[in-house]
Amino acid sequence: MRADNSKPAPIAEKIIAEDSHHGITRQDEFAWLRDDNWQAVMKQPELLKANIRAHLEAENAYTDELLAPTQDLQKQLFDEMRARLQEDEASVPVNDGAFAWASRYAVGGEHPHICMGARDADIDAMKLVIDGDAEAHGRDFFKLAGYEADRQGRYLAWSFDDKGSEYFTICVRDLATGEDTPNRLLDTTGAMAWSACGDYLFYVMVDDNHRPNRIMRHALGSQQSADICVYEETDAGFFIGLSATRSGRFLVISAHDHETSEAWLIPTDAPLATPTCVAKRRPGIEYSVDDDAQREQLIIVTNWPANGKADTKADDFQIVTHPLPLSDKAADADADTDDAMQNWQVLRPHQAGCLVLDALPFADHLVVLVRQNALPHIEIVSWQSGDSQPIGFDEEAYDLALGAMAEYDTTILRFTYASMTSPTATYDFDIASGERVLRKTQIVPSGHQPSDYITRRLTAIGHDGAEIPVSVVYHKNTKLDGSAPVLLYGYGSYGITIPASFSVTRLSLVNRGFIYAIAHIRGGKARGHDWFMQGRGAKKTNTFHDFISVARDLIARGWTREKQITIHGGSAGGLLVGASVNMAPSLFCGAVAEVPFVDVLTTMLDASLPLTPPEWPEWGNPIASAEAYDLIAGYAPYENITATAYPHILATAGLTDPRVTYWEPAKWVARLRDRRTDDGLTLLRTEMTAGHGGKAGRYNQLHEIAFVYAFVLAIHQGENSL
Repeated sequence: MRADNSKPAPIAEKIIAEDSHHGITRQDEFAWLRDDNWQAVMKQPELLKANIRAHLEAENAYTDELLAPTQDLQKQLFDEMRARLQEDEASVPVNDGAFAWASRYAVGGEHPHICMGARDADIDAMKLVIDGDAEAHGRDFFKLAGYEADRQGRYLAWSFDDKGSEYFTICVRDLATGEDTPNRLLDTTGAMAWSACGDYLFYVMVDDNHRPNRIMRHALGSQQSADICVYEETDAGFFIGLSATRSGRFLVISAHDHETSEAWLIPTDAPLATPTCVAKRRPGIEYSVDDDAQREQLIIVTNWPANGKADTKADDFQIVTHPLPLSDKAADADADTDDAMQNWQVLRPHQAGCLVLDALPFADHLVVLVRQNALPHIEIVSWQSGDSQPIGFDEEAYDLALGAMAEYDTTILRFTYASMTSPTATYDFDIASGERVLRKTQIVPSGHQPSDYITRRLTAIGHDGAEIPVSVVYHKNTKLDGSAPVLLYGYGSYGITIPASFSVTRLSLVNRGFIYAIAHIRGGKARGHDWFMQGRGAKKTNTFHDFISVARDLIARGWTREKQITIHGGSAGGLLVGASVNMAPSLFCGAVAEVPFVDVLTTMLDASLPLTPPEWPEWGNPIASAEAYDLIAGYAPYENITATAYPHILATAGLTDPRVTYWEPAKWVARLRDRRTDDGLTLLRTEMTAGHGGKAGRYNQLHEIAFVYAFVLAIHQGENSL
């Protein structure tokens, strides 16, 4: 398929900008696409410079025109995806003290409705407390984020984003009247937590560079200007978060980058207290904290060895305890970090290759979620006997996750199970009796037979002999004779592992003969912490080699062939896509890069951007290190575009995206179109009223997926499809 020359592509003006680092001068002809007023644009998109807006709109018009022949296909895809959604989808209610909470959708509704009722109430008996569709009415963008009720059930704090820029507004709703109180809390992350008395609400504020850096205490009935800062992070490389422990006794302030963390506690029944540090941050040491009230101890998941030997870190994490109350010495700036950590007692020792993902303390048991050989497992440990009870499943590839649970003193464990062939099932497991109750199975109204599909766990061999797990699903009638097209998905950064879960949308490809594959490449933690470290920093290129190796493995198996594979990734997965097409451009038919992190070097050289300082541990700091500069410059997709033939490429962007700024994909597409030597497609679509996650609303998101899949199907149909 070729781009129709009767439809001229937008040609971005070339204005050479130069920068110099470590004696190297770099030229960037498309740097002008970055609006210097980007902070203001995040909050007011209409402030975007006219010439930049004109270029982005021209790109959108070109993309829409080129893909106009797929409109009927897009509608068909949307209709069949929608038919697989339960229109009145509802969650299983979650008990929390005297109350129960749930969410549901209205038939035809885009946004969730939040419902509240008495404990153990059926959702049909609950009252509506937040109507997401009503709140979204008249807004170009609306995303309902979190919600938290005070213990007394008087007020509901809830947050929303109406720009896509992740500046969340927090409202406080009077549950008796159903009306919001007059005061709103602006410029927050959306995270919030109540004091035990319900008179104070804690939340996280962001600074002018969109970094969360302050924990604020708000007294109900007061103005935001009177709020008290209880914690401020002064290191631009650290982000902060806020949560409550399972027991509800403490608020947890977490400070972290990608390899170091620190936690502070505030008793919920003493909201005016000064936060107490659990253990001072120590480079390379990570820990997370929860509260075991029954035994007056903290439950800590950490890579600290707890034996005083810093050279033997528990890379796959272990579980330790720390007695309560905490010593004030932990917060002393002059205190030795090791003093606090020496009080940690090992509860579940480190097991190499068995990554601890989470540990939830309950009154009578501890629930541990682990991942081993790219598959998750649940372990339930009795506090009294120490006996461990496993929960696992037999499919080759599946996803197992802990479900929504709000209570500490309970024997009911909720978890969800799904595979690439099996819809999500929600279970309540009674630990005391061993009874497993199926509370809900995801309904596919148009019909779904798991037996019509085959899911496999494959192992591909990397360029250096590494064994790469691959999760695959295809229709039972798909021939594995080399003729099948493949959609290969990957991510490979930050330790994030893409689960082998169920998706009603990918069935639209699988039912048309595609093999859908997820590559669990290095940079994620599919095979533990070491798997992550082998795809990070100086070893980052392993991530891209792994992805290419998986593609070649599918070819070597005889399942597909060159030019029959389209690769797909978003955000840091877009970096993966961009690097892969530079390294092996002739291997792929197409590439879809959604909000792609493709201008890595420029971004890591700009300390003003929201994510740059916290991400230096992940990528390296090219400002401070010539070695890091050379490393990133060697693989950054934007830097390595050459005069060669490329696959068909579709990139997406969000104008108000604070994570991957819109100009990264815009610059990438401009340079690709300028340098590629063939006449394949190079397309950009920018959502002018959305951010990192694209359009909000369940049907709007289906439209976006249908658009992407129509592109994929069209390029695989060949020369005359467009």
